[in-house]
This record gives sequence, C-alpha cells and structure tokens, in this order.
Amino acid sequence: MAFEEFRPLDEKSLVEYIKAVPSLSSKLENKFDDLTIKEVGDGNLNFVYIVVNSAGSFVIKQALPYVRSLGESWPMTKERSYFEARALKEHGRLNPEHVPEVYHVDHIMSLISMRYLEPPHIILRKGLVAGNEYPLLAEHISEYMARTLFFTSLLFRSTTEHKRDVAEFCGNVEMCRLTEQVVFSDPYKVSQYNRWTSPYLDHDAEAIREDNVLKLEVAELKSKFCERAQALIHGDLHTSSIMVTRESTQVIDSEFAFVGPMGYDIGAFLGNLILAFFAQDGLAREGNDRKAYKEWILKTIEDTWNLFHYKFIVLWDEHKESSGEAYLPGIYNNPEVQQLLQKTYMTDLFHDTLGFGAAKMIRRIVGVAHVEDFESIADASKRATCERRALELAKTLLKERRKFQSITEVISAIQKI
Repeated sequence: MAFEEFRPLDEKSLVEYIKAVPSLSSKLENKFDDLTIKEVGDGNLNFVYIVVNSAGSFVIKQALPYVRSLGESWPMTKERSYFEARALKEHGRLNPEHVPEVYHVDHIMSLISMRYLEPPHIILRKGLVAGNEYPLLAEHISEYMARTLFFTSLLFRSTTEHKRDVAEFCGNVEMCRLTEQVVFSDPYKVSQYNRWTSPYLDHDAEAIREDNVLKLEVAELKSKFCERAQALIHGDLHTSSIMVTRESTQVIDSEFAFVGPMGYDIGAFLGNLILAFFAQDGLAREGNDRKAYKEWILKTIEDTWNLFHYKFIVLWDEHKESSGEAYLPGIYNNPEVQQLLQKTYMTDLFHDTLGFGAAKMIRRIVGVAHVEDFESIADASKRATCERRALELAKTLLKERRKFQSITEVISAIQKI
C-alpha cells in the first residue's frame, strides 16, 4: 500500500505511488527515466492516467469524492471504485475477451490499475461521431451481455450465490441513487441540473415535464431499476464505456455496477446507438451524407439484439441442468414448457430494454449530461432538429414499448421519424 489515507493523485505523486507498489513498478521493470504519464479523464467523475515506458504500460483510474465535472458542490462516494473493480473482475472472469484485465486495486486510494488499451483503440462514441464502422461490434457486445447477464442471474446461480451479490452490491447505493435522479427523475421535473438546446427545445422539455402518461411509464421503470435484482449489470453501458478497434471491443467504466435489471444494460447500449443514428444528419458534410453509415448503425442495432437473444437462449439451453434456481428442471424440463417460458422471459426483457433505452435517450437530451454525438453539431438549430427526432422516438418507445414484438419493428419506427 503506497499511502495510508486518501488523497487525489497528480502526475508527480503518481510516480511516487507507482514506485511504492511492486505489482505496478514491476510492470515498468522499475524504469522511470523514460516514463510518460498522461491524464485523459474526459468523463464526468474520475481521474484517468495512462502510464507508459519502454518496458510496459497500464492505466490508473482514481475515483474522486465528488462529481469531477461539477466540482465539490456535488459530493460523490469514492467507494464506487471498489464496486467497479469487483464488477470488472467478475465480468472479466466471465468474458475475458471483452473486459480489460485488472492489475491492482487500492481501496484506501479509491484506485484501480488495469490494462492500457493501446491505440488504435478509441472510445466507441468518438468512433461513431467520426463515422467509423466496426464490423465485429454487434458480435462482441452481444457476447459480453449474454455471458455477463446470464451467468450472474438466477437462471444459472443458486439463490445463495445471488443474494450474496445482491447484499454486497447494495453498498453501491449512492451510484444507484445518482442514476435514479438523473435518468428517472430530473428530466421529468424542473431541476437546476437539466439543460437542453435552448431556445429550440424549450417547448419539448416542457412537454416532457407535462406528459402524465410518460411520467407514469418512467415511474414503472424506476421501480424496476430499484427493485429488480436480475443480474450483475454494468450499470452504465453506453458508447463512452466501450473502447474499440475494428477487431476489438473492450467494456470499461463499470463503477455503476449493481445487481439490477438486465434490460438496463441492453437498453443503454441500444439507446446510445439510436442517439448516434439521429446525430448523423447533423454530422453529415458535403460529399459525405452519411446515409450508408446510418444503415450500418441500424444493422448494428438489429444484429446486437438478435445475436444477444440467440446467445442467451443457447446458454440457457446448455445450462438448464445447472444450479440455477429460477426455473428448476424438475418443474420446467418439458421442452414445450421450456420454450414457452423462454419466449415469455425474452419478450419481457425486450420490453424492458426498449423502456430503459428510451429513458437513457431522454436524459441525454434534456437532462444533466449530454452526448458528444449531438454536442459535436455546432449549428444549434440543426442539433435541435436531430435531438427532437430522437426525443420523438424515445417517447414512443417508452410509452408504447409493449406493442413492439421484434427489433425489426423498432428499426421501422426509427426510419419513419
């Protein structure tokens, strides 16, 4: 242990810290003459340092006791670092191909060291803004979601194992409360943290606050988020929590992890892809109308859900005799009953996915934290037009999610707006 009490690190004190931690200094072969450190934490919450020398590299992420983007006026539990490390290790065990390895965890310093995802890895959201295609994205992310969600659910685990994780991750309550506030509450009322592309979306924001049907539906989703302990979810699986190349997909930033509804993870990813789709018209330039790229995004949305559905069912079939206590083989071993059960389960999960995805879209347009996809559109009027179309789709999905029976129907709804 390098330090006896928490303090924020800077580049100078970070070197001191690394020298005092054998598991880190050994990765650099104790060479510090050619060491380079770069702070790259462009998110809302943390310091993130890339540490590189001729012998090795790693990333150090330190949680601060407040929201970095807002300062000390919004306190934040630094213990989230523990839950992030715990989730990274568990999800990495279940799907090592798509989760970076954790090298070192320091609970006192609220610090994690993990594999450095070297260039050409970039944040997926930045790749979507740039118009880059990732041919393996749907294959990889569906694999990650299927394995992490299935193997941490009662479809595979005993209730004893499941309750143990529920109890442990209840400690991440402050991060859950933050989600409850910024996703399920603030956009539907007057809040000092809300913002939108004003004046163009003033009426749209007001309409959301006055839409009673929308508020009833989001209340149901908030209840599910708070009460439904389905699986160990990432808790913030948007396109800035994924790093990619054309061949690699790596999921990072699981500090919001807890045992919650599966649809929240799937919806976060698909909802952010839908935001990226609607941003493309504003990002188009002369000579590049991005129409082909929009089609690629739609195909990725469709493929992700279909591949996830297929892989999840395959895992379920392969492990139906496991210790999972949700549906005991002695009761549900009839193939006809099993098939009916799976259809009902996946339909409910699909509708949860659409609802949570829609809620995530709405908060990114009229809530506290916006997305680069839209923010990159310099012309405010053009940006607002793109955002309004996304809002229209989100409200439809949230209020009418139970009417959709397939992802193809969702794609058609997107194309009609």
